[in-house]
Amino acid sequence: MMKKSVLTITLNPSVDKSTSVQNIVPEKKLRCDTPKYEAGGGGINVSRALKRLGISSNSLFTAGGKTGNMLEVLLKQEELDITAIPISSETRENFIVVDTTSNQQYRFGFPGEAFTAEEKENILGTVDQLNPIPDFVVISGSLPKDVPADFIGLLVNKYKAKGSKVIVDTSGDALKVALEEGVYLLKPNAGELAALVGKEELASTDLDHAAQQIIAQGQAVLVVVSLGAQGAVLYSAAEKIQMVPPLVKIRSTVGAGDSMVAGMVSILARRVQSKNYFAWE
Repeated sequence: MMKKSVLTITLNPSVDKSTSVQNIVPEKKLRCDTPKYEAGGGGINVSRALKRLGISSNSLFTAGGKTGNMLEVLLKQEELDITAIPISSETRENFIVVDTTSNQQYRFGFPGEAFTAEEKENILGTVDQLNPIPDFVVISGSLPKDVPADFIGLLVNKYKAKGSKVIVDTSGDALKVALEEGVYLLKPNAGELAALVGKEELASTDLDHAAQQIIAQGQAVLVVVSLGAQGAVLYSAAEKIQMVPPLVKIRSTVGAGDSMVAGMVSILARRVQSKNYFAWE
């Protein structure tokens, strides 16, 4: 069995600080449990999940300031293969709190700072110099504020030109740009897919049509639409496969979508052919 090489790209990584507290109420001093710090950001989470699935990857991300240093330390502790690109601004933090009374989770995300022109060139230059060329490139997560969505397009085109299969899991204008450039696998949720085709929402049959239209136009080889508790639907030019997950107790929703991407990439990277997965190549 021949494994394939994987690169993940995270342009807006974070350090996720999580804790729990009993009964969240306003205007009261709340005594939180000892915080836990974890590396975060789309592509980083994909790499972390891939490692748990026995697949190695190179995780490329930007890092700046004390938080950026902490991010690198956390990832080295997990023994990930990393390529950290230095930036002048502080890497962002996210804050997650679980109310132990209700078991509800509250997630507070902060924006990342924009890149300078020199930093953009450094990112693109690092991408050009990476060797060997990865078979699969996963571009996942948000962009820092004021970074144009076209920057995603530059990365997509660079790796398509190198022969890599590009997988994109982002949102908003960045997702639209990726679609315009054309990718191997696109992973929107139902709302994001609706926005891509200019609709407010999509019924089940409309979901099928929208995904198949994207494939027919050559904008993606595979489209995987995540449906929350209803699972996900995979579309190719010839097939539609829907999987419904088992019922489980929710402990946290942080990184759930990234774990799903990692699961798909692990299958592709292992070149499992038993169910004709590679009819799409």
